Amino acid sequence: MILSVLKNPIKILLIFFAVSGPAHAQTDIDGLMMQKNFFCVGPTISKSSWKNYWEGTFKRDNANLGTVSTTAAMIMGNYGVTDKLNLLFGLPYIKTKASAGNLKGQKGLQDLSLFVKWVAKEKKIGKGNLKAILIGGYSAPVSKYYIDLMPLAIGMHSKTGHLRVMADYEMGDWFATISGTYMLRSNVTLDRNTYYTTEMHYTNEVKMPDANDFNFRIGYRSSTWIIEAIADKFTTLGGFDITKNNMPFVSNKMDATKLGLHVKYDTDFVNGLSFVADANTTVAGRNVGQSTSFGGGVFYILDFSKKKKEETKK
Repeated sequence: MILSVLKNPIKILLIFFAVSGPAHAQTDIDGLMMQKNFFCVGPTISKSSWKNYWEGTFKRDNANLGTVSTTAAMIMGNYGVTDKLNLLFGLPYIKTKASAGNLKGQKGLQDLSLFVKWVAKEKKIGKGNLKAILIGGYSAPVSKYYIDLMPLAIGMHSKTGHLRVMADYEMGDWFATISGTYMLRSNVTLDRNTYYTTEMHYTNEVKMPDANDFNFRIGYRSSTWIIEAIADKFTTLGGFDITKNNMPFVSNKMDATKLGLHVKYDTDFVNGLSFVADANTTVAGRNVGQSTSFGGGVFYILDFSKKKKEETKK
């Protein structure tokens, strides 16, 4: 049988073929903030691939698909309203393909993500500084992509609300960041009037389970380099397993544990220019591909501050 993503997204969201997370500047998932009236923007590109996957908790492969790969190109931006309040966005273009079989991959714009990031509390503890950060976000599809062909669909077409609580502790050039996210997902519709999960449904509407995500990162952070190790655990709050030798479905239970590495270099030859690189691998999962992902990006910071404008006038 044929085995039939975000963020995302997601994202910046985990989807079945496990797209690599986008490269990081100051993003919704780290403890960094953009300065007031500064705008950081740039493109990223990542590639994720897997051959083995978990059918429920059973690990297997699928010769009808071979290796499933996903390429994601994204434009990201972060504007500092104040030093403690940032507005962020991300928009990915996704392309999927399988190395075997007759299923054709898909491509197109996926979901636009918008986030508000706020430092709610900052306090000196011991020799370091602790920040409590709240992040709220919303993502929604910007194209009418087809979702009923997993894992070659480019997304799930579900409107999603995000609420994240984060703590970031920095002591000198060393830091640790932990966060937890709740994702409230809207129902989606199929291009057919019946479907089967664990029972027959005579409708085209599919109820999507909500999800949560826990992220921990630790590493080195200076004015020039950021090097961090990352652990991430994504869990859907409901759903059902892929049945034996069957296609996955958009409302399956999808759990994944990933380990990764992120590196950022702020150049000294061009002020405001930085390069980022990411890698991660899925070490445990349920109804997801055992993906390995690599990505990179280039970012530039634009200064819209009043001080900069006054200097320009002079």
